[in-house]
Amino acid sequence: MIGVIANEDQAEIIQEFFQLFKTPWEMYHPDESYDVVMASGTAPEGIKAKLVLVYDSNPDCGDDEAEPVHSTPIQNGKLEWRGNQIPLYGQLLTFKSASQRPICNTTSSAIAAIETNKTSPRVIRLGFGLFDEVAHLLSAGQPLQNAHTPTLDLHITMLRDLILDSGISLIEIPPLPVGHDIIACLTHDIDFVGIRQHKFDHTMWGFLFRSTIGAVKNMVLGRASFWHVVECLKAAAKLPFVYLGLARDFWSPFEWYLKVEKDLSPTYFLIPFKHRGGDNVKAPHPERRACKYDVTDIADWVTRLQTEGCEIGVHGIDSWHSVEKGREELNRVANLVNQAEIGMRSHWLLRNSDTPKVLEQAGYSYDSTCGYNETLGYLNGTSQAFKPIGVQKLLELPMHIQDGALFFPGRLGLSELEARRRSDALIDSTRRLGGVLTILWHDRSHGPERFWGNFYQQLVETLKMHRAWFGTASRVVTWFRRRRDLAFRSFRSADGTRRIRLCGTEEKMSPPFRIRFHTANGRDSKTEKMDFSWAGDGDLDPHLLDGHNVQEIVRPLPLNAAQVF
Repeated sequence: MIGVIANEDQAEIIQEFFQLFKTPWEMYHPDESYDVVMASGTAPEGIKAKLVLVYDSNPDCGDDEAEPVHSTPIQNGKLEWRGNQIPLYGQLLTFKSASQRPICNTTSSAIAAIETNKTSPRVIRLGFGLFDEVAHLLSAGQPLQNAHTPTLDLHITMLRDLILDSGISLIEIPPLPVGHDIIACLTHDIDFVGIRQHKFDHTMWGFLFRSTIGAVKNMVLGRASFWHVVECLKAAAKLPFVYLGLARDFWSPFEWYLKVEKDLSPTYFLIPFKHRGGDNVKAPHPERRACKYDVTDIADWVTRLQTEGCEIGVHGIDSWHSVEKGREELNRVANLVNQAEIGMRSHWLLRNSDTPKVLEQAGYSYDSTCGYNETLGYLNGTSQAFKPIGVQKLLELPMHIQDGALFFPGRLGLSELEARRRSDALIDSTRRLGGVLTILWHDRSHGPERFWGNFYQQLVETLKMHRAWFGTASRVVTWFRRRRDLAFRSFRSADGTRRIRLCGTEEKMSPPFRIRFHTANGRDSKTEKMDFSWAGDGDLDPHLLDGHNVQEIVRPLPLNAAQVF
């Protein structure tokens, strides 16, 4: 059990952190004994624990043994932790080594954490505020230069390592279902349903330029092959026949995606109202945000997509800033689809600090707007679905890989080889740390003049090779929501020993959850890891599990919110 000492104003952040690091915890009680105590600020005397972790950048927080190098903390430091670099967005206090054992350094070799007491309890002083870092990540997010780093997930990894290194065993529910190495969510923002709707506008002229002069230029610069140019020129020559209805509209997206993603449960975000550019758009050319179609124009496709196991979401125009318009857009789509819950991704990824609250009030189940237009990576530092600050139920499904960010010249402008390397790095990171990899591939990206379809197919095949669980956005969010509903409950056994019961719900979850035991045999010794499968129904006493028994489910108990940790 972890006991947490912190200010009351950090309560929401602490609760969210331990939804992401799903392990037993509670706010610290002076009369209780703990395996670990985490303190933001000065830790009180007389703590009964095996390990005390003091997270604070204040030089005067009360630990006399930890002597800082400077009285003023530095800003924007970066930790070096076992091959990973962890950016810090708040202040960092660095320490003199003296007789204390350094635990963690910065990338500039300054000491960011030291061991101030080697006996019981072991005390480690870290020169930053962990929960302040989490609050920043879940609100402001990360700048582009750190987008590739799953910072929040690495903070969890570092905490877990510190606990296990102290010889303390740990139980947790990782963000990864049984039977899979990764969760994958394939999504599509549908801005166009065909080029036939665009006659003599900027879209048509832009297509003709990119498929002729632009294609030749890219070949000269080494960005495109000769055959790519040939296919682009053929598409440009075919355009008049498309307008006459004598040739297939090569920007029609659905047939191609249904073939490539058969049985992979993709999610389509559809425009609720055509000819609306939206309000409060500060990006260049806001009039181009208006689309030539809306969901009612493709009602037959909506039915077909749902029949094929796809999910429909709202590609919001004004939902990101207006409760009234958010409800209007939600109802527009809800009237056409047969879904219990509907989520949203904002057109052009527009959002502000109030967007989560606005979406929750409008009635959305989840949002999937948190991602980058300019690059790929972790805007909020995590692969997990999380609850934004200030909302009650709405979850954010972060977006990690976007086609335009990878290939547009004004953004990363990568070759397919480099795009593969960057995408594989995110896949490997998500497999290692757990969570979901959310991919956005736009409607016309498989067709001319982009021809990014082969890359997408290879990306999907790579995920299959890694035993991905492919789920619709709402199903993935539901899995994370059910994981959040699981709770560790403290109780006293007949002999007075404090024990933990894992409390589930009445419904089984598919795919099931993992219960992971980290067994530490002593300080600095090798840790053993063992997983058990649990569908989340009923209550489970982890003490009844061993290496041979699968599990023993006990009678479901009513949960008291005050006793849930």
